[in-house]
Amino acid sequence: MGSNPIDATDSLIFIFMFILGIETSCDETAAGVLEIRKTRAGFFIHPLSSVISSQVKMHRKYGGVVPMLASREHTKNISIVVKKALKQAFQSESEKEVVSKIDLIAVTKGPGLILSLLIGLNFAKTLAWKWNKPIIGVNHLEGHLLSFLLPSLKNKDNPSTGSSYKNIFPVTCLLVSGGHTQLAYVKNFRKYKIIGETRDDAAGECFDKGARILGLGYPGGPAIAAEAEKYRIPNTEYRIQKLPRPMADSDDYDFSFSGLKTALLYLIQGLGTKKAKKHSPAIAYEFQEAIADVLIKKTIKASSEFKTKSIILAGGVSANERLKEKFQKKLTKSGMKIKLFVPQLEYTTDNAIMIALAGFFQYIKQGKKSLNWKKIEADANLRLR
Repeated sequence: MGSNPIDATDSLIFIFMFILGIETSCDETAAGVLEIRKTRAGFFIHPLSSVISSQVKMHRKYGGVVPMLASREHTKNISIVVKKALKQAFQSESEKEVVSKIDLIAVTKGPGLILSLLIGLNFAKTLAWKWNKPIIGVNHLEGHLLSFLLPSLKNKDNPSTGSSYKNIFPVTCLLVSGGHTQLAYVKNFRKYKIIGETRDDAAGECFDKGARILGLGYPGGPAIAAEAEKYRIPNTEYRIQKLPRPMADSDDYDFSFSGLKTALLYLIQGLGTKKAKKHSPAIAYEFQEAIADVLIKKTIKASSEFKTKSIILAGGVSANERLKEKFQKKLTKSGMKIKLFVPQLEYTTDNAIMIALAGFFQYIKQGKKSLNWKKIEADANLRLR
């Protein structure tokens, strides 16, 4: 395993390793190195580097990710990003020394865009073959779910301890990203059960389509949030009509956002272009409120029924400040003694450190079984299970 010295206070180190994470599920080319150790006291997480090459500017003019273009950019950037991540993690050490320190390669195998997944996966498999290293194919969604454990890279000298998370289970996890909106019951690490998911558009897709209708650009989540923030300034003259909260009161834990998008379109058409533009902040605010209300109500209902101790909010949409604010207020008002865990802002979008972390948990569960590069295949429709 890794050769860095360990503090003498960490008695009985069971696992100590450096993991190279690689992520290319959509339009971010990412790589990072995670130092992690498991001791009697718990596990200790220390991100050493995280490098991300974003394609947002390129896809913005199309209003969404173009798979072929995304794949092409991954091909151009993957080698550069991985080399940069290794250099940041190990500073001035030689390539031979760096390779000797890497204990495991963790790479996203799905879900995602198949053309994007194949670039990262094949690059990682090539490294595993060349370096003679074990490799693990990781579920992208599991990476998001576990990202709340990651300490900020800004505090590199203070690795977090997993021992403080021993008493959070069982957990209700709301996974909300560009292409996924799911509710999962989490009994423990790597023990998941999907209890609800979207029947059509994911929340992130709804934000993107709503922003397009409002003429606010891409990506939609940040664009809607920025426009909505203008409405929250005091002395606003106009109060927009209420938009629907689809399936908020259904008996299950599924979601549906296509109707909300349609309702927004009809609202804009009814107001007319000039009036809609004038009141765009109020409309964006109500649209954001509608999405947040549905997500929060379903999650808290699930947490109550399944008697979970905590809620994890994860995925790209977890960066939305209004969603986090409303979530905490609702939990406080309800009187439920439930903790809310949200990842650091830098880990809400796709990144490779969360993939490395998920790879670690997979490794300690399965050991060295199926760590051969020949056995890992991409799965664009991979589910969390």
